[in-house]
Amino acid sequence: MTKFLLAVHVLAAIVAVGPVTVAASMFPPAARRALAAPDDTRAAETVRLLHRICRVYAAVGIAVPVFGFFTASAMGVMGDAWLIVSTVLTFLAAIVLVVLVLPRQETLVEGTGTREATVQLAMFTGVFNLLWAVVTVLMIVRPGSTTGA
Repeated sequence: MTKFLLAVHVLAAIVAVGPVTVAASMFPPAARRALAAPDDTRAAETVRLLHRICRVYAAVGIAVPVFGFFTASAMGVMGDAWLIVSTVLTFLAAIVLVVLVLPRQETLVEGTGTREATVQLAMFTGVFNLLWAVVTVLMIVRPGSTTGA
């Protein structure tokens, strides 16, 4: 059962978090193009699509920590420091996405944002991506692991 849970957890991370990190990273430059050419409907459609990808996959991404907790419980590592740090960083990444990234994207999708807002959004997106990168490394390295990895 542990291998199944771990496989679902990893697949959920790849399928859910991957698209959010890529789409969120593509959003600020796409928004800048849309702001520079307000009559370009294709640029506006791209911004809307990237925002929709971020929203949908953010919701799907809830499966990652859910299956992560099931997996950690089955592996008996719930109290390990690397898992606690990963959990805190995952929570912070979720907050950054829900509070700082998605609302700013929404403002830009509505056409009420500015070029300066895209710069700030790019920074918050970078923080979100960095948090996920650290969580990924912790999940691979697992300090104190007895697997020899």
